[in-house]
Amino acid sequence: MINKISLYMMIMLCIVVAGCSINDSSASSIEDVVRIGYQKNGPLIILKSLGTLEERLKENGYKVEWNEFQAGPALVEALNAGSIDFGRTGNSPPIFAQAADAPFVTIAAGKSKFKGSGILVPEDSEITSIKDLKGKQVSFAKGSSSHYLIVKALESEGLNYTDITPVFLSPGDARIAFEQGKTDAMVVWDPFTSSTEVNMNATLLVNGEGFTTDRDFFIANEVFAEKHEDLIAVILEEIENSSVWANNHHEALIDTLAPILKIDKESIKMAVERRVYGVDSLNENIIKEQQEIADTFFRLDIIPKKIDVKDVMDRQ
Repeated sequence: MINKISLYMMIMLCIVVAGCSINDSSASSIEDVVRIGYQKNGPLIILKSLGTLEERLKENGYKVEWNEFQAGPALVEALNAGSIDFGRTGNSPPIFAQAADAPFVTIAAGKSKFKGSGILVPEDSEITSIKDLKGKQVSFAKGSSSHYLIVKALESEGLNYTDITPVFLSPGDARIAFEQGKTDAMVVWDPFTSSTEVNMNATLLVNGEGFTTDRDFFIANEVFAEKHEDLIAVILEEIENSSVWANNHHEALIDTLAPILKIDKESIKMAVERRVYGVDSLNENIIKEQQEIADTFFRLDIIPKKIDVKDVMDRQ
């Protein structure tokens, strides 16, 4: 009997040890992969295409796993769920995430890209100024940088948000509605702006100048940011390096982006030539920009509570 019990205990011990070994191996494999979320129209697609981050992180014993997202809100949700470690989004998704008490940290910002964001009207439109938008149907993505842009543009001419009829559509659906004449104006960002200008001969009524900087933001899972400052430093350095390459190699960049985005080269060329890629450290001006967006969305009841954007910004 003693021998049988001893044998049973030894078997159980082996199973437990084996299980621990399997779990440790799994944890190690996850730890050795940096999971990055990107969108096709963002700066991280350039970094991904160049392949330089893989080389740098390999030196640190890490692999890179790229995860594509169609929009910023889904990327932020994945970040907060722990499905990815690092990502890039526009200026509005982090505000919604913070308002929902999601745990994340904003690491750095991209350069302003206001020239490629704006309000478009058809070529033969009677709308020739922002004031002419009163009573019109204007499409844009709800809670996006375009949502903020239209609010600020209207206010600059003494109009209210309620003076237009908002039509909440994604950029792709907004383009279709615009082409079919179902909306009077469309607020969007590049390369959707440039594509509509080039292929529909649409008029860019105003761009974002004076209304929004329309920056990118680089964000990280809170736990990952605390554990891996060294890796984040490498990622940011390579984003900056790829940005320098992009700014100085427009033809190669256009050749790279056109097939990925499935947009004609002329449209990509317009978008590329009116944008500067790069990384900015978080500073008081950038914080002020984000706080104004957050306050505007709260005032319009788009987010449920007032927030202080500094609470999720890493300014070290």
